[in-house]
Amino acid sequence: MSDPAYRYCPVCGGVLEQRLLRAGDLERLVCRDCGFVFYLDPKVAVGTIITTADGLIVLVRRAIEPGYGLWVFPGGYVDRGETVLDAALREAREEAGLEIRIEGLVDIYSYSGRPLVIIVYTASILGGELCVDDECLEARLFAPDDIPWNELAFVSTRDALRDFLEGRARPL
Repeated sequence: MSDPAYRYCPVCGGVLEQRLLRAGDLERLVCRDCGFVFYLDPKVAVGTIITTADGLIVLVRRAIEPGYGLWVFPGGYVDRGETVLDAALREAREEAGLEIRIEGLVDIYSYSGRPLVIIVYTASILGGELCVDDECLEARLFAPDDIPWNELAFVSTRDALRDFLEGRARPL
């Protein structure tokens, strides 16, 4: 279903309306004046499960919504024109102060009714010092048995950590 928050065509400024373009498809936003189809494509995000040499996992406590005060592994949106691997490296540096080496893919997560696709990698630490930026309240290392499962911000965080701990990551 289309998002009614978008009302005007970005091409000509005409009014957008919902239309069924083909049987079996979702309704799309279409400009009444010029016919432009406004596709609401998903957003792509990356996350990285970073581990120390002795198996501790880096988690950061969010200082922003959604999930304020809850724990996640470093991650965020992929910028237009940025590769997903470069985004993973950038987010680890920004949110946790760490230079990392991407080592594997845990999985790609998407959920019905949500506009986000999350690609989760595994990584090891090359350098830097664990710290936080303005999007994080705290950064900590957790043993797998000490992960605060009831304080994780997102379903994707929980799913990816479980998949990682069950050994489902694949090397790159």
